[in-house]
Amino acid sequence: MTYADAIDTPLRDGQIKIHDRSVAFPAMVAAGQVAAACLDMLGGEVREGVTTGRLDDLARQFVFDHGAIPACVFYRGYRHTICTSLNHTVCHGIPGERALKDGDIVNIDVTVIVNGWHGDTSRMYGVGDVPRKAERLMDITYEALMRGIAAVKPGATLGDIGHAIQSYAESERTSVVREFCGHGLGRVFHDAPNILHYGKAGQGAVLKPGMIFTIEPMLNLGSPSVKILNDGWTAVTKDKSLSAQYEHSVGVTETGVEIFTKSPAGLDQPHAIKA
Repeated sequence: MTYADAIDTPLRDGQIKIHDRSVAFPAMVAAGQVAAACLDMLGGEVREGVTTGRLDDLARQFVFDHGAIPACVFYRGYRHTICTSLNHTVCHGIPGERALKDGDIVNIDVTVIVNGWHGDTSRMYGVGDVPRKAERLMDITYEALMRGIAAVKPGATLGDIGHAIQSYAESERTSVVREFCGHGLGRVFHDAPNILHYGKAGQGAVLKPGMIFTIEPMLNLGSPSVKILNDGWTAVTKDKSLSAQYEHSVGVTETGVEIFTKSPAGLDQPHAIKA
C-alpha cells in the first residue's frame, strides 16, 4: 500500500467484503502459493553481488512461467514485479543496479494475480554475515506478524490484531511504523479494511468469516518515523535505523484463520534459515 493510500483511505467498515469461502478461499490459496513459491525461489538467489534488478528479473520470469501476472507492474505507475527494501528502507524499495552486500538485510515483496485473484506476501532475507541486531529485528518482526495472525478469529476486532503486534513489538524495544498498513485483498489489490499494526484491543470492525486481508507489520530499531524519497515510492526511516517487514495474506474462517501465503518449502522465515 502506498503512502497516499494509507493516509487517504480511512477504515470503511460498511465496504468490507464478505467473500463466499467456497469460491474465494481456494482461489486465494492458488494465488498465494504462486507468490510464496516465488519467494522460495528467490531465497537461493539472495547473495552477495547479486543486484536487486536481477532479483526482479528472476521474479517476473517465475511469475509468468507459473501462469500468473505480476500485479505491481504498471500499478500506479510502478514498473517492477517486486519491491526490494534494504536495511533502513521501510517498504517499496525499487529494484535496480544496487548489488547486495555482506551484512545487508532485504525485504522482498511480491504480489501476483491468478485467475483474477491476488496473492500478496513478503519476507526478510539476510546476506552473508548479518549483524546480531539485524537478526534480532527480523526475528521480532516475524513473531509480531504471527501474533497478529493468531489474533484473527470470528468475533475479534481489527484492534485486537494491532494490539497483539504493537504490544509485543514495543516490549522488545522496537517501534511500529504507522504510515503503512495491511489491506483488504481478493479480486481487488488494495481494498477495505485497512489493517493497522497498532491499536487497542476490542476496537474497530468485528471480524467475520469470509473476510480476506493482509497483515504486514513494519518494525524499526529506532524511531517509527519515515519519509518518502523523491521517487514517490521508497519509504525510509528518518533516523536511518534498520527496518524489517514480514507479510501474509489471510482469510477469516468459522473457527479462526487460514494463511494463504505459507511457503510451500517451509521457508517462511528465510533469514533465520540462512543464519
